[in-house]
Amino acid sequence: MSNLAETLLWLVEIPSETGNESRICTDVAERLYPTVGRDGLDRIGNSLIAGHRTGRPVIVLAGHLDTVPAQGENPGRIEGGRLHGLGAADMKAGLTVMIHLLEDVALQAGPYDVLAVFYSGEEGPSAGNELEDVLSGATWLTRAEFAVVLEPSDGELQIGCNGVINATVRFTGRSAHSARPWLGENAVSKAGEWLAGMHKRQPEPVEVEGLVYREVMTVTRAAGGIANNIIPPSFELNLNYRFAPTRTMEQAEALLHEACVAADEVEIVDSAPAGPVRTDAPFVDRLAQISGAPRSAKQGWTDVARLGVHGIAAVNYGPGETAQAHQADESVELRELEEVFATLKAALSDGE
Repeated sequence: MSNLAETLLWLVEIPSETGNESRICTDVAERLYPTVGRDGLDRIGNSLIAGHRTGRPVIVLAGHLDTVPAQGENPGRIEGGRLHGLGAADMKAGLTVMIHLLEDVALQAGPYDVLAVFYSGEEGPSAGNELEDVLSGATWLTRAEFAVVLEPSDGELQIGCNGVINATVRFTGRSAHSARPWLGENAVSKAGEWLAGMHKRQPEPVEVEGLVYREVMTVTRAAGGIANNIIPPSFELNLNYRFAPTRTMEQAEALLHEACVAADEVEIVDSAPAGPVRTDAPFVDRLAQISGAPRSAKQGWTDVARLGVHGIAAVNYGPGETAQAHQADESVELRELEEVFATLKAALSDGE
């Protein structure tokens, strides 16, 4: 088993569901202490900045410490060249690469100040994402030349990202005895035509600088009803909207409201902007040349968007397949760990 695999197995075995990141933050800090020392570690909440500033151009490596909740048993194990375990792909494989890059002597003597940000709260609501606290508390990070978010990226350089809105969509009726439904109004069936339209809704491609982002609206949760013999007076749904980088938040919110005109009430409960499309950044060219990886549009949301808000150009590039994220038996191919590590090491230790 390679050193990278050993580190990933160690990380997978540390529970770190969103809201429970204290231990993994401490463990990562203790792991890096012999390399960067106390003055190279800055803890903010349950997040960590690791590395030294010496005056060279700063490249930030970013990855979240938390995972989604477990879906049954998925112990850390290696089978058929893949490492399984909660968070293996999303995104403890990326954290593994970050740790080993910081520990690499070649990078320490290279042309960049390589700084790693291990942060908490990414898998929960946007307001709880501690990368915002890190960027607001360590404002010098915003002067970084570039950032790499090591989310799983299918062996691609995934540029920008879609924005996201979660909205509560409400349909209101009037309760009555189920034996006399004509005395009330059924809020659940009232939503039927709108739900059918949402079910038939197709992704809408949006091209930005030759990259195709797909806008989608999806109902992800629903709740309504009081009892089996009562006409439901209310029905609430969560509508998840992924919008292209061409949209501002105001434009995206307006389009969501337009799609929900049949509803009685729409309340936006969580949102995050799209990530800027930075195909012109020199470090993207360098990564593309060294890795041979194609450039593609990032369909999901990542903190490339948050970094962009703070003026930091960034790209998604990390080990693992996006389809493995949030799977019950999540896994990552160990070969990809080696490839991403080798690519970033070459890009960071042999710059111009």
